[in-house]
Amino acid sequence: MTLLTLDRESWCRAAVPDRYRFDNVGIFFSMHYMLKLNRRNSIPLRAQVEQLLREMVQRPEYQNGNLLPNEELLAAKLGVSRGTVRAGISRLVYEGVLERKAGVGTRASNRHLDSGISAWHSFTSEMAAKGITVQNFQMHYSLTSPSLDTLQGLQLNSKTPIWRLERVRGWDGKPVLKATSWFHPRLNLKGNENFTRPLYETLEGETGVRPHHAHEEFLATMADEQTAQLLQVPVRTPLQLRRHTVFDSGNRPFEYAEILYVSSRFTLTMELLREEK
Repeated sequence: MTLLTLDRESWCRAAVPDRYRFDNVGIFFSMHYMLKLNRRNSIPLRAQVEQLLREMVQRPEYQNGNLLPNEELLAAKLGVSRGTVRAGISRLVYEGVLERKAGVGTRASNRHLDSGISAWHSFTSEMAAKGITVQNFQMHYSLTSPSLDTLQGLQLNSKTPIWRLERVRGWDGKPVLKATSWFHPRLNLKGNENFTRPLYETLEGETGVRPHHAHEEFLATMADEQTAQLLQVPVRTPLQLRRHTVFDSGNRPFEYAEILYVSSRFTLTMELLREEK
């Protein structure tokens, strides 16, 4: 029997079909060992693909403007449809993690690291600046199994209970919002934190972690029976749903939150500034 020994480059070129080849065979070599989905996991494949893409862009070979493998190659390696890969890429493009140009490809974006939140205050501080004193009508802080949205937001792959903070807040004797925050286990919270103080002030004091940037989503929904009771509104009252994931300076998520606002009592505003080229 004759044994054939291949160096890394030869192995890659032998293993990769012609239609999937690209110049940097070393990138495929690293992909061969890195890109795997857990099909027994309760996390949807779409969310797993997003997580793998997030991990890929942190690797040195995809820094400094280097292109990611194309959709066809990623789909073939992961054993999923191109649509699933495309959906993951589109989500990260929307978040500012990736940038994509037709006829060129997809690469890690440098802009998302610069999207700081220097003008982002805690809700309590923001309302205080308007002369409004925020009241906590209810507060519950407990270990709870995370939802699928929470797993995705915090980039977790285990349903091990994590700390969840639920608050009903408002002013002038009326509840205005219901805020639910889940915290990453990395923070090592103990369960005795004092969240009657501003949230991020408390987290920084207890853990040293400071918010750097956030991803926000805004949706419309209606109050179910439980939420209606908490917010003192009729069932099916229109509500604004704000989902946000907060990241530290290392681009690691540490809080995922869902906030329900009573539309008739609170207005969310946004200012857009055109970037000069």
